[in-house]
Amino acid sequence: MAKPLLHSFAQALGNFANGTDTPRDFLERCIAEIEAREPQVKAFTAMRLDAARKAADASTKRWHKGAPLSYIDGMPIGIKDVIETADMPTQMGSELYEGWAPGYDSASVHALREAGAIILGKTVTTEFAATRPGPTCNPYDHTRTPGGSSSGSAAGVGSGMISAGLGTQVVGSILRPASYCGAYGYKPSLGGINRGGSHDYMSQSVQGVIGASLADCWQVAIEIVQRTGGDPGHAGIMGPPLPPDADMPTTLAFLQTPGWDIAVSEAREALETALARLSDAGVVIISADDDADVARIEKLLPESLALTRRINAWESRWPLNTYVDKDKSKLSEGMVERLHEAEGMTVDEYRRDILRREEIRAAYASLSNKVESCITLSAPDIAPVGLASTGNPIFAVQGSLLGVPTLSLPLITLHGLPVGIQLLGFLDEDAALFAHAAAIEPAIGPIEVA
Repeated sequence: MAKPLLHSFAQALGNFANGTDTPRDFLERCIAEIEAREPQVKAFTAMRLDAARKAADASTKRWHKGAPLSYIDGMPIGIKDVIETADMPTQMGSELYEGWAPGYDSASVHALREAGAIILGKTVTTEFAATRPGPTCNPYDHTRTPGGSSSGSAAGVGSGMISAGLGTQVVGSILRPASYCGAYGYKPSLGGINRGGSHDYMSQSVQGVIGASLADCWQVAIEIVQRTGGDPGHAGIMGPPLPPDADMPTTLAFLQTPGWDIAVSEAREALETALARLSDAGVVIISADDDADVARIEKLLPESLALTRRINAWESRWPLNTYVDKDKSKLSEGMVERLHEAEGMTVDEYRRDILRREEIRAAYASLSNKVESCITLSAPDIAPVGLASTGNPIFAVQGSLLGVPTLSLPLITLHGLPVGIQLLGFLDEDAALFAHAAAIEPAIGPIEVA
């Protein structure tokens, strides 16, 4: 199978401006990939290609006049199917919502349309953005999972069918599929993008972007926030209207995190190669072996997955209890088990869990006095074979629990399949994290293990 090509819209902006390319021609190249790959990849639950072509023609006229609505005017984008759209169903990977259409756009989709983006289709999600997978396959190997729960968005970007896809993450649902599908993944700071009209109610949930480049991820996110802000009570992502300039960090913390012991040796060695290249570029790398504060964080982070799952279970009590009342037969066993777990919890247990989460967040925040970002893997290995599981989120869950911005960069290839390098920043310092990533990416370069 040929290696998929990423279709970065940001990298084509100069050609749109000088007239050597057009949004309509760009869209047709994406549609050609859809026609070639979608029958096997199955990234979409719905598409509106005729409407997309009309939108691309309108965008082409605006670029020709030198008056685009934004830097994503004409960008083909997929929308995870837990995020509401006016013109397509929002089915959340659940039989309970089969064919359900809200009739209006979510805050982020409305903002994208205002910016001239092309909402090409809805992308597959796991059931209620949780664990039961949909039909989507990995674009690199159709026998493997694309990851979840933002399965379709990651596979759509990774196969070159769209330049960006909206995703959500409460455990590892942006970074892990981005890692498996060879795309860039961006989970913003908590509250960074307005989730109005998005069916992800958890306290750790964020809406983010899976893109064909760092620039695509930043541009989609910032264009949304400029028009609709962050979640209520949050300032939203702050930063420049164009991707931040590259800024090499002086000091990074290497976090082994709980997944390090189960990561395959090739992935660990590839990350060690990346750290050596950064050190050669003048970056100071500190780790638990030589810094007590990093060691303290590494002792706290093993709680992340279990703590997150307990918090999510309690917060799922509603609407799962109403779903069971409606039609239990249309819920997976996993969803019913989650409700039973929630009903076995007390509110005092939940309060202790969120207090513990705040303690871990405070300990991590103290690292900002020593380092500018942290670095680790995005996943312990390449995507596993089979579609019954979306893979292990053990590396991605830390950023969710901490509420900090995280990025997955597709810089490692093991036996022809991708694994991401993960950067973790500090709360509301998303722009700084992008600036560091822009400098780190060329310094590391691709790392290939045959």
